[in-house]
Amino acid sequence: MNAYDRPVTAVLGPTNTGKTHLAIERMCGHSSGMIGFPLRLLAREVYDRVVAIKGKDQVALITGEERIVPLNARWFLCTAESMPADRDVSFLALDEAQLGADPERGHVFTDRLLRARGRTETMILGSETLRPMIRALVPEAEIVERPRFSTLSYAGAKKLSRLPKRSAIVAFSAEEVYAVAEMIRRLRGGAAVVMGALSPRTRNAQVAMFQAGEVDYLVATDAIGMGLNMDVSHVAFASLSKFDGKRQRRLTVSEMAQIAGRAGRHQRDGTFGALVEEGPGAFTPEEIYAIEEHRFPPLDFLYWRDGELDLGSAEGLIASLETKPGHPALRAAPPAVDLNVLKRLAEEDWVRDRARSTGMVGRLWAACGVPDFRKLGADQHTRLVSRVFGHLSEGGGRIPAAWFASEVARLDDVNGDVETIAGRIAGVRTWAYIAHRNDWLADPAHWAARTAQVEERLSDALHASLTQRFVDKRTTVLLRQIGKDAGALPVVIGDEGEVLVEDHPIGTLRGFTFAVAADARAADKRLLLAAAEKRLGAELARRAGELAGAEDGVLSVAARDTLRRGSVEYAEVVWRGFPVAHIAPGSNLAQPRVVVDRAIAALDPAARKPVQARLDAWLATQMARHLPVFEKLDAVLRDAGAGGPLRAVAGALLEAGGVLPRRAVGAQVEALDGPARKRLAKIGVTIGTLDLFAPALLKPAAAEWRRVLMRLDEFPREGATVLPRGATGAELAHGFRPLGQQAVRVDLVERIARAGHDARKGRAPFAPDPALATSIGLHPETLARLMAQLGFRAAKPDAEGKPRWMWRGLTPNAKPAAPRKDNAFAALAGMLRE
Repeated sequence: MNAYDRPVTAVLGPTNTGKTHLAIERMCGHSSGMIGFPLRLLAREVYDRVVAIKGKDQVALITGEERIVPLNARWFLCTAESMPADRDVSFLALDEAQLGADPERGHVFTDRLLRARGRTETMILGSETLRPMIRALVPEAEIVERPRFSTLSYAGAKKLSRLPKRSAIVAFSAEEVYAVAEMIRRLRGGAAVVMGALSPRTRNAQVAMFQAGEVDYLVATDAIGMGLNMDVSHVAFASLSKFDGKRQRRLTVSEMAQIAGRAGRHQRDGTFGALVEEGPGAFTPEEIYAIEEHRFPPLDFLYWRDGELDLGSAEGLIASLETKPGHPALRAAPPAVDLNVLKRLAEEDWVRDRARSTGMVGRLWAACGVPDFRKLGADQHTRLVSRVFGHLSEGGGRIPAAWFASEVARLDDVNGDVETIAGRIAGVRTWAYIAHRNDWLADPAHWAARTAQVEERLSDALHASLTQRFVDKRTTVLLRQIGKDAGALPVVIGDEGEVLVEDHPIGTLRGFTFAVAADARAADKRLLLAAAEKRLGAELARRAGELAGAEDGVLSVAARDTLRRGSVEYAEVVWRGFPVAHIAPGSNLAQPRVVVDRAIAALDPAARKPVQARLDAWLATQMARHLPVFEKLDAVLRDAGAGGPLRAVAGALLEAGGVLPRRAVGAQVEALDGPARKRLAKIGVTIGTLDLFAPALLKPAAAEWRRVLMRLDEFPREGATVLPRGATGAELAHGFRPLGQQAVRVDLVERIARAGHDARKGRAPFAPDPALATSIGLHPETLARLMAQLGFRAAKPDAEGKPRWMWRGLTPNAKPAAPRKDNAFAALAGMLRE
């Protein structure tokens, strides 16, 4: 019997031994089959090859984000994680099985190695280091060794400028890949880029450029070490260390060999090397010998996690996932992302309440398996999974189409740089994964097609962006014409601020700030900016003169929508639609400062000083127009003859922005004499029953400026008198006193207080007119809480059942303001009508 006809065969050997090709041939010789791969890109590549042999109607592709399963599919190409355990196939293979030693994904490969079997034949593909693990864990397997087809030899260290054509330069972070690709563009004309995070469409387009000879260099992450087939003659390592998720460490010799082995193809020899001869980035003699001779330390354990899960409860599921292996060749896998998310969610009461049945625990575990493609971190990813499970465990158990659609629509944007578009692709991969769960959406086929469409659009945009950024297909007209003489470049500034050199846009002048065009080459920026600077200096001086003579009407503080983004630290001063300065805190709210933007601060003093003076004068005018109360309170604070209590009250009011709970300065208010109270009243301050406030500050324009100076990033609805508790701006800082489930504007609180005192006769019970509370939208509970805070207590209802109240008195620190001559109820109703 041939070795490959045995039930389980382990085919071991270095790269370029044809192991994957052998598995494809064996699978296609069976009536059905399945191969599990370590990368989505590799699964897609082999899928295309098998489709060419068997036809599209009989071949399936199953990955986390992509699912193509024809009705009569017989041959399945999958990522290891997505291999369907319930699919009975004649042939089954697992590629790169030595990844069972990987701390992050190893338990998946170990589980497939131990449990995934073909009905007639099973093939385990891996490196020679896996041999002792096969002996220990699959003793019935026949081990077949495959020698490398060609020779792999060390070619020494070569600088980027001296690398031979058909070289692949390997780096271990996106930032390093981009930096190397940019350097190759400048030195050698351009490079294709391949990373594991790329979609198959982008990756294929980039590789096609390399394979077609449009570029002679490829810059990649270690993704190329996992069987991706490219015509590479030399592999150069940009570094020999990587961050493995926990720490920065040097590559193991096996990892080095896996990547270096991409050099050479079939019978053609390949070479490898580094970019430096000495230091951490250089190979040691021992490493070179091991790679050339394919001698690597054998694996002494694989990571394992129990595949037989207890779905009786969340606690039982966690316990089964943390079960210790019972074999000396197995080691418990470190907690993966899915387990960490499960543990966090299991601490939530609502999750435990819902996850009580086997089906619902299984649904919880499936939700925890949503991959963190964007690398958002445990907290943010857990929030996403929590929301997903929330929908899956309530109502019809489906994710709302509106939410799904809005998230995908947000990502459907092809604008931005390489990093931005790559981030969106990572984001849409998450939603593609969700769309391919058959029972998570009402119409999964529609949404799978929608996410595929978005990924294709983004992939095309990313390929174009990568090509534009890292492939210089033409020498720029400018450099050909004038060489290095920047002064000879004709610079034009358009009506919209666009800055052009020989009709080539190099950036935009927005106000006083020059923004370099997003597609400007790094190597060209210094030359182009130097040329533009000669003209921009005169233009900036001209604009400074116009700003120094600007009328008040063309200056404004930043709009509400701008201020509401995130945590507001300062407000911008805007001129002709562009920010030119910001308002910074002064010694108190009455003395803010205008700080000009850095672009203006860099101007010559002759241009800068008039601008500063104009903006200072504008701010002073706005303060006098909208916030005169602040200036008057500041004057009291600085008046040594005003008396201690009055100065203390004025200082506290100024610090609080003109709205202050009375209890905060109760003792000082009680100590105010008649003249002091009159002075506060003249300033415009009301000493209310519960609060001290200046009614003028509640008017829209004054309130807007007050919020700007206090750097408040939440705004109540304009014209609101009563807000729901917890609504935007429903707090005292915005002039609203929280009362139970509502918040009432402080001037209305005081009017209600006066109305109550006007209606009572001593301590006798009385029934206030309910029309007042109804007219301003107060709930009965809110009115009851307010009356209690105002010093009233509930009395026996009258004969008609209307609520009545009795005066019980206030503490000395909460006396009502002086009575008004007009009827407060009527005044309030009139104000609301207005």
